[in-house]
Amino acid sequence: MIERVERVAAFCADEGGGKLVGGNPAGVWIGAALPAPERMQAVAAQVGYSETVFAAPHADGNGDGWRVRYFSPESEVPFCGHATIALGAVLALKDGDGTFPLTTNHATISVQGTRGTEAVSASLQSPPTSSAPAPAALVDEALALFGYTRADLDERLPPALANGGAGHLILALHSRAALAAMRYDLDAGRTLMRREGYATIVTVHAETARRFHARNPFASGGVYEDPATGAGAAALAGYLRDIGWPHGGAIDIVQGEDMGVPCHLHVEIGPEPGSSMRVSGSARLIR
Repeated sequence: MIERVERVAAFCADEGGGKLVGGNPAGVWIGAALPAPERMQAVAAQVGYSETVFAAPHADGNGDGWRVRYFSPESEVPFCGHATIALGAVLALKDGDGTFPLTTNHATISVQGTRGTEAVSASLQSPPTSSAPAPAALVDEALALFGYTRADLDERLPPALANGGAGHLILALHSRAALAAMRYDLDAGRTLMRREGYATIVTVHAETARRFHARNPFASGGVYEDPATGAGAAALAGYLRDIGWPHGGAIDIVQGEDMGVPCHLHVEIGPEPGSSMRVSGSARLIR
């Protein structure tokens, strides 16, 4: 039996007039102390969303922040952006607007939540970011997984390994049609991603220098595709900073369209090498 799990759609798209649609659903569990890992894994599997976040006050009882862990239906993940946004929304509804310090397995981050009439706006400050060129053999293996060739790639954005709290392979495609055509075998994708330690493979198309379309296979967690990926957005933004892309200080990412689950992520990009990214979006409770 599942107890105390809120269900929240994060990074919802705005259809106009304040009407929110889509969003990536996450489970949010809040308690006095974190359950045992096997219990958290079982709850995440029962909830069935791509991730469920578990949060409890720090064990020292000083009241300053929360210890958090993230689980997909099949495994623990080091950081999950959309579940962090969902947690920020729940904490704002529970405790009032504010910025909430969070401690993950590997980093100290924060999430800000602000209540609105129909939804909650939330912004996370990611773990530090980094990127490096992707090895050619791995790129060829990933392209073959999706049925792409090097001719499908955008030469302005070379394949890269990027991290914004979790590891990702980034593949930039030269056309929106190529992105829409993405298909792959889940078992083969799981094998590749788990072997290389990728949370997702971030496939993107740059519509403009500041507007991207994205799809994120999440086979490592047993999920074919994630409709909104805050960790991937932070990693992509860090990579764009590192290569000197003309982002102008921020990018917008449209994701989930090819799944029929429209999502919108906004990322503010600082100039400092290795700096964290501020990823923002709207969230709503799933009734």
